[in-house]
Amino acid sequence: MVTSLRAALSVAMLAGFYVVALGVIAGLGWLAVLAFEGGYGTGGAKLGILALVVAVGVVSALWKVARANPAPEPGLEVTPADAPELWATVRELADAAQTRVPDEIRLVGEVNAAVSEDARLLGLVGGRRHLYLGVPLLQAFDVAQLRSVLAHELGHYSRSHTRLGAVTYRGRAVILATVQQLSGNVVGWLLRGYARLYLLVSAAVSRRQELEADELSVRVAGREVAQSTLRELPVVDTAWSFYAGSYLANGWESGYAPTAAGFFGGFGDLLAARGDELAELRADAPPSDGSLWDSHPPVAARIAAMAHVPDTQVVRDTRPATVLVPGFAVAAAAVAEEVVAFDDRTRLDWDELTAASVAADRQRAADSVYRAAARLAGQQRATLATVLDLVAAGRGDDLARAVGFDTDVAPDDDRPVPMLLRVVLGSAAVQAGVARWRHSWSGPAVLVGRDGQPLDLDALADLAADPAQAGAVREHLVRLDVDVTRAGQASATATAHGGEILGGIANVDVDGAQHDVVVLDNGLLLVPCPKQTEGGKARMAALLQSAPVVELARRFPFLSFEEVATAQVLRRTPVRVAFTLHDGRTVTLKEKWSGDRLTKDSDEVLAALADDLARTATSAP
Repeated sequence: MVTSLRAALSVAMLAGFYVVALGVIAGLGWLAVLAFEGGYGTGGAKLGILALVVAVGVVSALWKVARANPAPEPGLEVTPADAPELWATVRELADAAQTRVPDEIRLVGEVNAAVSEDARLLGLVGGRRHLYLGVPLLQAFDVAQLRSVLAHELGHYSRSHTRLGAVTYRGRAVILATVQQLSGNVVGWLLRGYARLYLLVSAAVSRRQELEADELSVRVAGREVAQSTLRELPVVDTAWSFYAGSYLANGWESGYAPTAAGFFGGFGDLLAARGDELAELRADAPPSDGSLWDSHPPVAARIAAMAHVPDTQVVRDTRPATVLVPGFAVAAAAVAEEVVAFDDRTRLDWDELTAASVAADRQRAADSVYRAAARLAGQQRATLATVLDLVAAGRGDDLARAVGFDTDVAPDDDRPVPMLLRVVLGSAAVQAGVARWRHSWSGPAVLVGRDGQPLDLDALADLAADPAQAGAVREHLVRLDVDVTRAGQASATATAHGGEILGGIANVDVDGAQHDVVVLDNGLLLVPCPKQTEGGKARMAALLQSAPVVELARRFPFLSFEEVATAQVLRRTPVRVAFTLHDGRTVTLKEKWSGDRLTKDSDEVLAALADDLARTATSAP
């Protein structure tokens, strides 16, 4: 009953938003008339124009949202004929929830499960129901845990939570669109405050609905299983993030991708190979941090709430949840084809993918060393011989500083020169065809020789860091069939590969031209932008969502920090920075007082990066 009242309050507040907006329009119009009647024509005209701007903003937002329908969730529909046991389980749980069975079950690519309903007449009339199951959840859960998840989702139907889903979605979209349309005036500021209140109330309703749906999980699956399932969710989410970041990302940026079968199949292999690490994650306390803006309560709060729900004794079905979908591997591959934007990437099995992607990643790292060596040696292109000659001449620290290391603070057990030599030696061995990177699900890729045995070059790198051992190192490389005069630099310029977004500043003057500057940890994206300073943050956010930073760096100018010889912070607020490049050019960035920022501290981040470059960068001779 409490949740229903809160939901009704949420809908009432949505209506109230338009009452407030129309009231503001009417009030401004009335004041404009009074101003004209009182002989204040200029003031009346301004008020009238403001009323018109607000009216147009509200109507434009309504029209935009009315025409935009939520896109259907991509994935693979699973019919009763495809997965009879899954559908039988859903029907059983729907009976327990005393609710109607979903009309559709669809496998999706997310670490999530969800339900929706195409309700009509503000949720008074039910519509077609959709149940979405994430492939990674099926791979990680047993049948008992999946039953707990299904019961939770069907609980949203039984409590009619989904009836207001469409209204809430539309309402949030309209309110945000209206506030964005009117962001440049005092009315927009007033409505923004109302919008924040509405979002707080709708989030509170959503959190309460989650707790209500959890009650059915306990009743159907038993308290122990329901609580273990909640504990498992952040574990699976962490495992998927690790899989995406450590296995998919490098190859993806380099133009490689796993096959459709391998995309989700690899995650299953990872779960099987990393059991001990997953067990350690399960031993951690469940997440307890929460916010008033969250749509879900913290996992710890949900587990604690389950302790007060009457328990049910249920025999646990420990079969893997994938048995409920016959031919699961084929279905997962079909989901990958549907939801993953493979584009024109070369698809490889995991052994070949790892060999190619790690080699490309390590070659990029080696190229940064080679380019620094070329600058120090006064050459157009550096080879492994160039690097070894510089170290043999006692210029190893110069090379490390040219790459960006602060040799004065480097720890003794992690000295930069041997580190750089490990990078170039491993890359040179792969270039020479005497080594390759071997895939592993239980740990990082391993460099192996022609005989398939691990090729440990760390000792050779430590030896090469000693100028007195230059001859011995070259003899060893000859025995390995590595030609030091051929193996070397492959790319003349640095790229944005591996770049992490740290911030962004809109409408920055870059040598006299307006740019949005996206700050990465390895360089700056300089995106030409309009002169108007409104909406800069949203513009940058939309750009970063449109494509990976590597692709954006191909479309727009990219200033790699590797190109910077030295930097100077000319002013910190608003930030002004000058970068002097190795080729002698200077690039000056001047932030405007009125410019937007992607994050509040974006200007501080840019200044801190410039300070680091001023301390560690080295000019070309």
